[in-house]
Amino acid sequence: MDEKRCRDLLAQARIARLATVGAGGPHLVPVVFASDGDHIYTAVDHKPKRTRRLQRLDNITSNPRVSLLADHYEEDWSRLWWVRADGTAEVVVADAAMTDGIDVLVAKYPQYVERRPEGPLIVISVESWTGWSGVG
Repeated sequence: MDEKRCRDLLAQARIARLATVGAGGPHLVPVVFASDGDHIYTAVDHKPKRTRRLQRLDNITSNPRVSLLADHYEEDWSRLWWVRADGTAEVVVADAAMTDGIDVLVAKYPQYVERRPEGPLIVISVESWTGWSGVG
């Protein structure tokens, strides 16, 4: 699948899985996200969590290499697809980059219009796109 198709499919996905690696090994979590060219944004938001100091943030601080995987399933297997974005992530707190990234998230998710994420924000700079689709 070409890079443009990967970007288009990823942009329409509502949820993805973020993979990070820490001292304890791989760490995989579902996230909501928004993309803008070769940047993907996901934020620590108001959804219930045990703590705001999340494992993914610690992992990115020690090893910024990440993967984000989105997929689509339905019983008609010709409509299956997946897209993986591999890149380098940065944890951003309280600056213009954070505001811009949060704006991209707010544009995608109506839940964020009334209650914007407070962050931190994870900014992924995508270095490679990989994907597959059941339709050639």
